[in-house]
Amino acid sequence: MRFFSKIADIWRHEELRNKIGITLGLILVYRIGAHIALPGVDVLSLKNAAGSNNDFGLEGLLDLFTGGAFNNASIFALGIMPYISASIIIQLMSIAVPAVQKMQKEGESGRKKITQYTRLLTIAICLVQAPGYLLTQVQGRFTVDFLGLGEQLWLIASVLIIVCSTLVIMWLGERITEKGVGNGISLLIMIGIIARFPESIGNEFGHEDSNAFFSVIEIAALLIVIGVCVALVQAIRKVPVQMAKLQQGNGMIPTGGGARSFIPLKVNSSGVMPIIFAQAIMMVPLFFTASDAEQATSTFYKFMNSFTDFDGLGYNILFFLMVFAFTFFYTAITVNPNQMADDLKRQNSFVPGIKPGRPTAEFLDKVLSNITLPGALFLGIVAILPAIAKSVGLVHDDGFAIFFGGTSLLIMVGVILDTLQQIESYLLSRHYDGLMKSGKMRSRSQSPVGGLGG
Repeated sequence: MRFFSKIADIWRHEELRNKIGITLGLILVYRIGAHIALPGVDVLSLKNAAGSNNDFGLEGLLDLFTGGAFNNASIFALGIMPYISASIIIQLMSIAVPAVQKMQKEGESGRKKITQYTRLLTIAICLVQAPGYLLTQVQGRFTVDFLGLGEQLWLIASVLIIVCSTLVIMWLGERITEKGVGNGISLLIMIGIIARFPESIGNEFGHEDSNAFFSVIEIAALLIVIGVCVALVQAIRKVPVQMAKLQQGNGMIPTGGGARSFIPLKVNSSGVMPIIFAQAIMMVPLFFTASDAEQATSTFYKFMNSFTDFDGLGYNILFFLMVFAFTFFYTAITVNPNQMADDLKRQNSFVPGIKPGRPTAEFLDKVLSNITLPGALFLGIVAILPAIAKSVGLVHDDGFAIFFGGTSLLIMVGVILDTLQQIESYLLSRHYDGLMKSGKMRSRSQSPVGGLGG
């Protein structure tokens, strides 16, 4: 009953109702685009090839993140991954390039500049990845002579279509973030993942080696993994903070009530971004795979192909190390102990037993490092859990294995929790506003000081 009560509360909240409607509408546009094939593509041959291909390696994972657009040769074939890759590069530059660091400190104007550079870099990445995708996955195998253009003109036209479509996806994500609910980029990735979930469950439980007892074990194990992922996302370390008291006249006036509070430092402060970043980089070798038998014999293509095997040892070791490193990297750029220490000092607060200023910053940095280390290790283990589950025979279907922990489950858990938190904040704000309107403060709009009247 509480669930339906919450739904009713959301429906009564006009602003939240509109935001959810905008979000669902933009997601619908994204899903429609994922099923629009590129001009000149033999859709029937493409579907027959996809149906007969049981390999769910790195190509299948990329198809998962794009909601089936990759294998469908859709106009949204590259999904949002080029934009994520551009964001990774810009954030790396924010550490090493002084000009980017200066832009970050310029406030809103600097943020707009960085956003613009990210968009331009997204176009550049698309211009590299789109030809690689078309040459290795589509051209010559599933293409027809479209309007007599020939292969070269078809390739140029398809590259332009994919680049423009990727910019449309980027725009959809930004609009969801701005006018909808949740982080638009993360939501688009999550929707692509969820779109494949029912089919994967059906394939797993309908597998010839599956039975009722084994299915119960799988469901129990999956629920445990989901619980662990939720705990990982929500786990925090509380750092106690004492609100100091100010001397005024002959009495002591407590600031903020003089009560103890705490700083909630997340064990996984970086959220799902390390997984998304690492997965975006792991997609790069896919665009350098061989398109014919002669290329496949070269040393370079053999080396690149070794990192496209979803179950391979090399792929999973590299993926684990990248998730581990990106967890520390993203935590370092999102959580600033120096800024936190300065804020505490300005608020006349302190960590008990630690001097304000630099000692507090060093203490917070030490605590953050101590909790990030096990968090990064655990995040890396969860990231490669699908390959582990498959190797020990816990799952049968390759498509279902990627939901058994790993990137897919962490993204779904993280994005769903973040979106629910935003919805809850809207409901709480409406609740508080309603309390104000129901009391004597309702006449505050008649205040002679217009700016203070609310």
